[in-house]
Amino acid sequence: MMGSLGLLLLGVFVVVTGILFFRWHPFIALTAAGLTVAALTPSELLYRSKLESNQRVVAFPEAGGIPERVPEELAGAHASALVHSKKWFVSRFTEAFGKGCGDIALIIAMAAIIGQCLLDSGGAKRIVEALMRLFGVKGTPFAFAGSAFTLGIPVFFDTVFYLLMPLGKAMRRETGKDYLLYILAIVAGATMAHSLVPPTPGPLTVAGYFGDEVTIGSMMLGGLVLGLFTVATGITYAYWANRRWEIPLREEVGDSSRIATVIGDDGPLPSLGLSLFPIILPLALIGGATVLSAKGVEVPVMKMLGDKNIALILSAGAAVLLLIRAKKGGRVREAVQAALASGGIVILITAAGSAFGSVLKDTNIAESISSSIEGRGTLMLIPVAYLVTALIRTAQGSATVAMITAGGMVAPIAMGTDLSYSALYLALAIGCGSKPISWANDSGFWVIGRMTGMTPLETFKTVSVMMLVMSLAGLVLLLTGAMVLPLK
Repeated sequence: MMGSLGLLLLGVFVVVTGILFFRWHPFIALTAAGLTVAALTPSELLYRSKLESNQRVVAFPEAGGIPERVPEELAGAHASALVHSKKWFVSRFTEAFGKGCGDIALIIAMAAIIGQCLLDSGGAKRIVEALMRLFGVKGTPFAFAGSAFTLGIPVFFDTVFYLLMPLGKAMRRETGKDYLLYILAIVAGATMAHSLVPPTPGPLTVAGYFGDEVTIGSMMLGGLVLGLFTVATGITYAYWANRRWEIPLREEVGDSSRIATVIGDDGPLPSLGLSLFPIILPLALIGGATVLSAKGVEVPVMKMLGDKNIALILSAGAAVLLLIRAKKGGRVREAVQAALASGGIVILITAAGSAFGSVLKDTNIAESISSSIEGRGTLMLIPVAYLVTALIRTAQGSATVAMITAGGMVAPIAMGTDLSYSALYLALAIGCGSKPISWANDSGFWVIGRMTGMTPLETFKTVSVMMLVMSLAGLVLLLTGAMVLPLK
């Protein structure tokens, strides 16, 4: 009979080999891994996983197995756990898949609509131009990083990069220098928002794994704070790398048709306030509700508007109105269809990852691993969460898949451990761990190289190293924060 750890390793093996060697789509790889683990999980482990830790002590005083007789106070829990242990493995996976869809589908769909409408209305370009005016020519790297981070919250990484990179090339032509600095500033902002701030799929799913311990609002606020620190670290590295290496502007490399499509420079741009509104609205509503809840203040209206689904629906409505106001109302249908097409794929991947995490939890992996960690409540789990995510990211390439997979492993362990700090630190550590190491199996690695004209070696020694530096800086800050400000 395969134990919890063996099932965990088997599931990770299926994901990594499926994506890396068989070139499976991440949805297929995560589904295959989830069904494999679900099929091989013994009923004894399924039973134990559904009991609380104090109930396991009473029900299993000496050994495993499903007891024929249980104490009267455990009769209800025993019946529930027994029913779960008898379910067909496919049903357990599909039920978890459905729950995952219910938790994230609407949010991701609305976020995709927000991003697409910002692009088509010219709102995204307005934000970039405003930041560049604010910082001036000398502060252009900060403008690029700020724009990339802001747009990276509702817009996917590759689209942000396609949007901003032509501006980076234009600045290189104007100044005649600092091309690498502009590239790295854009990457620093976009990549950290992608892994730290919901409603992007990775941090959104990871927060969901921790239940009430990590709300969407706290993940947003924590991701913003950590993101500012890590992006600042990335820009510091960018200035150093720019002095060390000269990257020429290779005009012949790039996808000009894609650039033109994304920029959409065919009319007057909306105002800065209206352009920022669809991004700021959900952050303000969800973050505000989280702060009020933490202070014990009950405001019914704010509680309703601060619901993650309501906040994102309102924000998507604002983004659609922005597109209509920009006199591009005829594009609304096309924009929404394009957004839902791209968002649908992300929803499938994220829900499959959530189901995979659920069947891993059914293996009772939390009890198995947490019992082997000496000194509960220590900081050990933070670097463990970081390293597990980093290993999966390096092996299969996708930051989102790495976060979803690692979150499914780490969250059950954390939930079964008496932490001396907030589980938010673990969720953010998973986000930081999704950055190293970007190399040939990462699609983003090739997008950056193709759009900038850098060779693979140039991309690796600049972009990949900067991601590693930012992630390590984030890890150090999280460890320090967990000791100094545990938020417990």
